Amino acid sequence: MRVVFVSLCLCILTLAGCAQMPPTTSNSIPASTDPDRLSYQAAAMNFITVVDRMQPVIERECRDRTRHVVRNCEFRIMVDDRSDQEPNAFQTLDRRGRPIVAFNLALIAAAHNQDELAFVMAHEAAHHIEGHLQSKEHDAIAGASMLSSIVAASGGSASAVRHAQNMGAEVGALTFAKDYELQADRLGTVITWDAGYDPLKGAQFFARIPDPGEVFLGSHPANALRIDMVKKTVAELKHGTI
Repeated sequence: MRVVFVSLCLCILTLAGCAQMPPTTSNSIPASTDPDRLSYQAAAMNFITVVDRMQPVIERECRDRTRHVVRNCEFRIMVDDRSDQEPNAFQTLDRRGRPIVAFNLALIAAAHNQDELAFVMAHEAAHHIEGHLQSKEHDAIAGASMLSSIVAASGGSASAVRHAQNMGAEVGALTFAKDYELQADRLGTVITWDAGYDPLKGAQFFARIPDPGEVFLGSHPANALRIDMVKKTVAELKHGTI
């Protein structure tokens, strides 16, 4: 089943008919800062076009790669219509376990072209296909168990053990976070390519977002590493080695 919340995209097309965009604040993106910024109408049409083209490719890739794994491949593409958010996209699951890839309006408006939207969509879908939510949960549980056990064994109080458990969960969830992001970039590149979009153009989105750099236990790798992963994967695709 293909579910797209088109009405929310159409809200961008007819801003006055849905909700006025608020005045520029620290949480909104002023149009004047980006000379290549598209009109809201063009951005909305790009998003709708990309969803129609990408969703069947994403679902096919999911089925092909999870034949021996119990994983739902009926994706829902959704839009967060709050207008006061920083550009963002994420992957999660609904109550029935269906994968959701969600974009907010700010990210849709910030993308310069369909290739960028396609790459971000493929990257988020790749997190589900690779089982990263489940892996992060496992990492968090392992971290919580390890650190709380150490504190308990050293005679820590119940409060100290609970604190260690929470801290261990946070550290555990971040231990392999950068690796998961690079894995999603690699598979996202393949999906973007298979859908007929240009992953190299799509990855240019990284050039306009804050660079997390090399931060210990950070959630994302440096932008340069991510772009390098895309370049290497595209080279392999061109040579037919993947």
